[in-house]
Amino acid sequence: MIRRKMVLAILPCALLVFAAACGGGSSSSSSGGGGGSTTQNTLAVSVNSGISTQFAYTNGVFVSVTVCQPGSTSNCTTVPNVLLDTGSTGLRLLSGTVSGLGLATVTSGGQTLTNCVQYLDNSYDWGPVATADIQLAGERASSVPIQIIAEPNDVFPAAPSSCGGTAINTTDLFGANGVLGVSFYQQDCGSACAPGTSSNGGSYYSCSTTACSLTTASLSQQLQNPVGLFSSGDNNGLILTLPSIASSGAISASGSLKFGVDTQSDNALGSAFVLLPNAYGNFSTTFKSVTSNVGFLDSGSSALFFLTNATTGLPGCTTYTGFYCPSTTQSLTATNTGSNGATSTVSFGVGNADSLLLSNNDVFSDLAGTGDDTTNNPPFTYFDWGLPFFLGRSVFVVLEDKTANSVSGPYWAY
Repeated sequence: MIRRKMVLAILPCALLVFAAACGGGSSSSSSGGGGGSTTQNTLAVSVNSGISTQFAYTNGVFVSVTVCQPGSTSNCTTVPNVLLDTGSTGLRLLSGTVSGLGLATVTSGGQTLTNCVQYLDNSYDWGPVATADIQLAGERASSVPIQIIAEPNDVFPAAPSSCGGTAINTTDLFGANGVLGVSFYQQDCGSACAPGTSSNGGSYYSCSTTACSLTTASLSQQLQNPVGLFSSGDNNGLILTLPSIASSGAISASGSLKFGVDTQSDNALGSAFVLLPNAYGNFSTTFKSVTSNVGFLDSGSSALFFLTNATTGLPGCTTYTGFYCPSTTQSLTATNTGSNGATSTVSFGVGNADSLLLSNNDVFSDLAGTGDDTTNNPPFTYFDWGLPFFLGRSVFVVLEDKTANSVSGPYWAY
């Protein structure tokens, strides 16, 4: 039996159904023009089994990220095998990957500003915020706040109980060297964590050498989407393109990540369907007359996670509980509806997850599981269009406060 890692790599912002929306809204607008910038804007991506010696990553899409000391072109390192996640915002790297750069940490009230990110699968990352220049293909973003994930042997205060769950702070636990979050939000927490908020957001802490306490973080101090900070005109969004995969799966797959939307001849939006989110960053998805108002596109999720066995009529799995295991692959459809009322019917397959995950393949187009949060009050269901949705498509992400093809972000398109 192959040991697998299946991930719901979703930050809390993606599921803030009953709270204020994420995002900061602090960047200036940038319009696409098709031919302004000539920067090399394409980065190779790979879907593969990751780098853990303990498990095979399932449907993980990875990139290489070059990180430099701010202002330097020589004190740099290229970090491979970084998970690409359209469901989160900000670059998070294990401390060992950048230990030789001497990156300066961000301070808050004279103490170290520290970030906690908690995922829906009850795992978390914890570590200080530092500033770095980020190079992706020919694109560069300067002095970007990133998270340095504290590893077990680092001399750093332990995460408080309010940042709890299972730490994923080694390559074997993570299956990657970090996460590059490129959602359509400019900051990872936005106004929910900024000064003046009543809740503090729960994402940022001020740490001495021994203890940490919740704090706020200004929009400029928070983890940023580096795409929105590119110095070129390719800073309004991105396009993730991946090939189609047979229903039986594949060992690996190669694709591309292009920066900018309608800024160069190779990144035109064209006739892609534009899907506008609501104030909480979600759209609605209807499946068999059941509508979830929490729909989103998330390359960091290993499967399509949607609704429940009772509402879908799909049987669960014996080995991989929480996943769907129909006796034969099901050809299904669901309808996505944006906040502007535009609708798109999506065809997708659901295979037998036990059979798929016991194979030697690591990339699957028809892997699916349930999507319900029973810990929330009230409980709710969601429709997480994870990596299988991206296979065989070009998916556009246009950032908040940016514009492409005369349509103001944030939005997805496909």
